[in-house]
Amino acid sequence: MRVLGIETSCDETGVAVYDSERGLLAHRLYSQIELHADYGGVVPELASRDHVRKLAPLLREVMEASGTAPGDIDGIAYTSGPGLAGALMVGAVMGRTLAYAWNVPSIGVHHMEGHLLAPLLEENRPEFPFVALLVSGGHTQLLQVDGIGRYTLLGESVDDAAGEAFDKVAKMLGLDYPGGPHVARLALQGNPEAFALPRPMIDRPGLDFSFSGLKTAVRLVIENTPDYPEKTVDICASFEAAIVDTLVRKCERALKQTGMKRLVMAGGVSANVRLRAMLQDLAKRRRAQVFYPSAAFCTDNGAMIAFAGCQRLLAGQGENLAVSVRPRWPMVELPAV
Repeated sequence: MRVLGIETSCDETGVAVYDSERGLLAHRLYSQIELHADYGGVVPELASRDHVRKLAPLLREVMEASGTAPGDIDGIAYTSGPGLAGALMVGAVMGRTLAYAWNVPSIGVHHMEGHLLAPLLEENRPEFPFVALLVSGGHTQLLQVDGIGRYTLLGESVDDAAGEAFDKVAKMLGLDYPGGPHVARLALQGNPEAFALPRPMIDRPGLDFSFSGLKTAVRLVIENTPDYPEKTVDICASFEAAIVDTLVRKCERALKQTGMKRLVMAGGVSANVRLRAMLQDLAKRRRAQVFYPSAAFCTDNGAMIAFAGCQRLLAGQGENLAVSVRPRWPMVELPAV
């Protein structure tokens, strides 16, 4: 089965063609970073309009790069949630329209399921079951994954997600949008032990996360450090160390709780160098394996949507032509494959 994937959940337009026998044939991604930079964050109306502007050209480019004609497409997958309602509608309308025009089935894909399954695009792909750490801009979750659509929520952030905390700390430090990657780059130059920052919720049972208090602790460090601009790299390093340490400890607790030996990490924050290194160390200590997508598939992308949609279309799942999106959508509500 050959599936066209469309991703428009937020500020990146992604299109890809995935073949169930040949793998990923082509993918393209357009980022709106420059568009939103002057505003210090994503402006939903501008994001939606830019998806309208870029989606059709990217679609033509991917079809040509993959050597695919409309008659070669067997199904269409698009992100239907969670995300910005207007941005989601752009991809949903395009996906539904093409499905009708080309007379093929279509399916709305859960954005976070796309991230969760992205490591399966790699040659070294995990087998089910496994524990998954999903760390993207607005989500931090630990899941037990027994198969596609067979998800048990083990823990999640009760306030700010890890990615949100990165971005908010970046804003405190006056770093450019998007702030998270800037914090991570500066952290490589700093001393992670320069400032004693808390590791939230590691002293209590359970697998939930909370990063709002850590964000407040960073703000207090900034306010009480007169020469803090000179200490920016140390603040970034100390903050990143606190986030990573917290995530890794909760991952270890999840592996112990489930008895599993495979850990999957996905989402935008999964590209973080320190986090990858510490999870590799955890895997060695526990004689386990850790898997994550290549850097190109950590961020939002059409390839993960094409792959996730392909698995569900192969299982006979699909939807009618009514266009609907779900800006909020718990992943545990998804049907099993």
